Amino acid sequence: MSGSDAGSPGLRVTVSDVAAAAGVSRATATRALKGEGRFAPETQERILAEAERLGYVRNTMAAELAAGRTGTVGLMLRDASNPAYGLLFSRLQDEAHRRGLDLVTVTIGADEQGAEQVNALHRLLGMRVAGLIVATGGITAAQLEPFADQVPIVRAGRVETAEGIHTAHYDDPEHGRMLASHVLSLGHRRVVVLSGAEDVSFAEHLRASAMESTLVEGGATVTRVSAGAAPTDGVDEALDAVRDGATAVMCASDYRQLAVMRALRTAGLAVPGDVSVTGCDGILPGADLLGLTTLRIPVEAVAAAAVETMQRLLSSDADSDSSETVRQPFGGTLVPGSTAAPV
Repeated sequence: MSGSDAGSPGLRVTVSDVAAAAGVSRATATRALKGEGRFAPETQERILAEAERLGYVRNTMAAELAAGRTGTVGLMLRDASNPAYGLLFSRLQDEAHRRGLDLVTVTIGADEQGAEQVNALHRLLGMRVAGLIVATGGITAAQLEPFADQVPIVRAGRVETAEGIHTAHYDDPEHGRMLASHVLSLGHRRVVVLSGAEDVSFAEHLRASAMESTLVEGGATVTRVSAGAAPTDGVDEALDAVRDGATAVMCASDYRQLAVMRALRTAGLAVPGDVSVTGCDGILPGADLLGLTTLRIPVEAVAAAAVETMQRLLSSDADSDSSETVRQPFGGTLVPGSTAAPV
């Protein structure tokens, strides 16, 4: 293959092309390009020069597959159109790049039974990834455990109880308690708690459960609404409770908070004049301009810890404690905002 041919679209330069151009065997060219073996300096320089001239790029995936693993980490992410997952994706990518790890990513939309997510994990394992980072709350421990027997798994964002599955997660119960304590401090004693059901969003379920228990302990009457995945699910029930006298609606996500605020406006009710509304995530663009009362989840800390944990699990010189399951909770920051006010 000539140099001009090597640069043609659709043609990939191979080790054999480099070897022929340098006048050496394929085995010699392979060792020189990998920095292995001993050669006369002029031989190695000639091989490297021809590789550069031809535009040779080493197929590291093929080389690592031959060794039995890729060294690449699979990332399964909830729909990245959600700002919270989009930011998590960016931070995981940045942290992996900083630590010299490669990520291959699949994203999953609404999947209440987790079947699509299980299939996605099988696809990632088919790529011979060295480990898995799972950044979605929609797949259960029982669905994940079989994969933990094959590669290290780190959940990013959601807590996990199964042994052998490591986590760097948001402290969702604490976040729910922080928000509920804020609502109680404003004097609200009849409150709606709106979240996705446990099998829809485990994180929302944990937040809502903590909200409910904290409110009840504080003397409030609570109407709990567990809904589907869509932000508008359960909003009508929340409005019915408001018409019956509830003075605040606590939502387990900012998307649900916005859906409730839209419905209240349509119903002719003012926020927070007639009804106070809170959310959780604190990642929505413009949340500060909207004055949302919410809680900002610690995305950056979770991403850094998840990648650091995976790197340690994959490290060949990991210490003896690496067999212990890692559980790292991270707390967020309350954003008082202006959508919740005293009764």
